[in-house]
Amino acid sequence: MKIITAMNVAMALTFATAALHAAGTLDIYWADVEGGAGTLIVTPAGESILVDTGMPASSPGKQGMCAERIHAAAVAAGVSKIDFLVTTHFHLDHFGGAADLAQLMPIGQVLDNGIPGHDSDGVAANDASFAKAIEPYRNFKADGRAVIQAGQVFPLKQNKGSALITLTCIGARKHFPAPPGAPFNAICSDATHHAVDTSDNANSIVMLLKFGPFRFFIGGDLTWNMEGNLVCPYNVAGTVDVYQVDHHGLDLSNNPLLVRSLRPTVAVMSNGPRKGAMPETMATLRSVSSIQTIWQIHRNTVGGKDLNTETNYIANMPVNCDGNYIKCSVDPSGKSYTVSIPASGVSKTYASKVNLP
Repeated sequence: MKIITAMNVAMALTFATAALHAAGTLDIYWADVEGGAGTLIVTPAGESILVDTGMPASSPGKQGMCAERIHAAAVAAGVSKIDFLVTTHFHLDHFGGAADLAQLMPIGQVLDNGIPGHDSDGVAANDASFAKAIEPYRNFKADGRAVIQAGQVFPLKQNKGSALITLTCIGARKHFPAPPGAPFNAICSDATHHAVDTSDNANSIVMLLKFGPFRFFIGGDLTWNMEGNLVCPYNVAGTVDVYQVDHHGLDLSNNPLLVRSLRPTVAVMSNGPRKGAMPETMATLRSVSSIQTIWQIHRNTVGGKDLNTETNYIANMPVNCDGNYIKCSVDPSGKSYTVSIPASGVSKTYASKVNLP
């Protein structure tokens, strides 16, 4: 009889993780955080970057399970520590689960816009409630903390046999510096403007992940006017393969100018059953000819067919769901990628765009 010991288990997990990383793929997981955001990136070298953490455990119902669901995705990915945690902005559905997650697994470097000493939206009457909500985030244990800067490149390890990987902050706190050679955007004459957004959404950190020819855009909850500034007069982001739909698919964001400029092949939406996937956003996504598939974390239970993608591409159909995640696995060359819902077995493979350096 074979005796199973803690050492046996640890060795098995080590070998399994090593085998996973040896595959040389880039893997992206969109955890179901019930209308918040929680995107886990696992590099070919096995490093992990988590962008946002959803709501705190004190939230009612399924919203209080965000850290658990992110942790479950990390376990599925063979990740035992978050090497980099990026908080795109200081709204509870983006920073709330961080302290809870720190109780489940160690956190390395934390990057954000700098914790404000007052309500993040500048509403003085909310200062006291914001101070209470932000306290766990301010105090959770991490290896280090820093304020991110536009243009900052993450110090990621490279994996022999895989394409070159880079992760760059291309915007923060309404600052979007155009890199050398950024193309002038010919469609800027079509720009439209909304009322000035005074909330912290406008300060969202924007990142661009490059892996060989593959490109992935993450814009947090960036809102309409700032999205326009990101791509006009120069397209700072360029074109991408996968677009993480801004702001859960709300119509305050997803400026058609941004989506048309990015020309994504795939759109992935971290929405909730009653949040996001709004009419104007869905119409915009469907109008952009480059988009082959829209993937949603949740079925929009408020609207009908027009506010949802095809059923196969929705990870969670009922309101009281199992918290299924969406995964994207990019080939070691970066030339192709597969988006899937592992719980249902649905998957679709795409060719990466031919991106110039």
